[in-house]
Amino acid sequence: MPVQNLSIPTPDGPADAFAAFPDDAGRQHHPGVLMYPDGFGIRPVVREMARELAGHGYYVLVPNLFYRHGPAPVIGLPGHITDKDRPALLAQLMPLIEAHTTERVLRDADAYLTFLTDRPEAGPGPVAVTGYCIGGLLAVQTAAAHPGRVAAVAGFHSPVGAGGPGDLRRLLAGLTARVHLGHAESDITPEALGELGRALDAAGLAHTSEIYPGTVHGFTMSDTDAFDPAGLQRHWDRLLPLLAGTLAGG
Repeated sequence: MPVQNLSIPTPDGPADAFAAFPDDAGRQHHPGVLMYPDGFGIRPVVREMARELAGHGYYVLVPNLFYRHGPAPVIGLPGHITDKDRPALLAQLMPLIEAHTTERVLRDADAYLTFLTDRPEAGPGPVAVTGYCIGGLLAVQTAAAHPGRVAAVAGFHSPVGAGGPGDLRRLLAGLTARVHLGHAESDITPEALGELGRALDAAGLAHTSEIYPGTVHGFTMSDTDAFDPAGLQRHWDRLLPLLAGTLAGG
C-alpha cells in the first residue's frame, strides 16, 4: 500500500501526518478513516497497521497527536518498548498528554476531518475514527463532536469511561456513530465494563464493548512487551466488520 507523508493545516500550525491508501486511490474514491495512534505516536508499527487497514479499501489518515512539540517521534523510542522502558518513556510523554486539552483535541479533530474529507482519494461520504490507548479516547471525543460526519468509532485499550459516570455521560453526549470498544483485561473490571455498557445503552448507541481475554494494556502494538497476537487479530475481527457495515465502498 502506498504511504504519503503529509502536513495538515490547523489553527495552531501545521501537523505532520501520513496517509496509507490502496494502489488505485488515484482512480477511485475510498472511504476515509482517521486513525489516532497511542501515546508513543507515529512509528513503524503504526505505519504497518495503517497499511494493513488501507489494504481493505480505506484511505487512512494518521496525525502526529503532539505536533505542537515537534515532528514525530516527539521523544526517542527504542525499536522495542519493554515493560522496563515504559515508566521512563511515560514520564516524558505525560506532560504532552496533559497539555493536550479537550479544546486542543476538538480544534485538531475539525482540521483532521476537513483535511480527510477534502482528499481526492477519499470518498465524499461519512468517515470512521479509530484509536489506540489515549488515541481511543480522542476517537470518541472526535466522533461525539462531529455526529454528522463520523459513522463509526472504535477504541482499543483506551481509557474511555475511566473518569467515572459523570465524565462518561459528557463524553457520550452527542455521539451517534456505531461504537466498538476493545478493552485490555488489565484495564477494566467486569463491574466497570457493565457500567460502561449501561451508559452506552442509555445514550441509545449501537455498540459492542468487551474485554479481550488475557490481554494487557497496549496489546495491539507489536513493538511492545504488551503485544498479544490473538488480541491484535480479535481487534481486526471487530474493526473490519464495523467499518464495512458503516462506510460505503469499504
